[in-house]
Amino acid sequence: MPTRPKPTLHVSLARQEWELRAPDGRVLQRGRAATSARGAGFEPGSLQTPTGRFRVCGKFGRGAPAGMIFRARRATGRLARQGEEGDLITSRILWLEGLEPRNANTKGRFIYLHGTNHEALLGQPASHGCVRLANRDIIRLFPLVPRGTEVFIA
Repeated sequence: MPTRPKPTLHVSLARQEWELRAPDGRVLQRGRAATSARGAGFEPGSLQTPTGRFRVCGKFGRGAPAGMIFRARRATGRLARQGEEGDLITSRILWLEGLEPRNANTKGRFIYLHGTNHEALLGQPASHGCVRLANRDIIRLFPLVPRGTEVFIA
């Protein structure tokens, strides 16, 4: 049985937004994002967002309520309040694995697309390296993005 083409996710550092695109390139969904406040980069500990081609290598949070805080990809049982301190990982996690030599360390850097407790900062660089999305957006994307989905960050 032939496999169906998957959608792709695209993140723009310049526009601070994400798009889910159909295999033919049509934009299916779009929303605001927040990438690193320190810009793009590949060094461990840099708190920068890597660029290039990736794939979703893990998905966490199926069925969790909006705002659920995750630590080490496990639900803590506590819901985040918008604006509370910290760069919290909330609602759902799409874990990225780099597909190019320059971003091959992405999985080990624990770079995710995830919900946030700082939705007011979406649309501007503000994260500690991950790609933050609105909680409702990451929840809506989660079932549409299977493991292996390609992600492009530029």
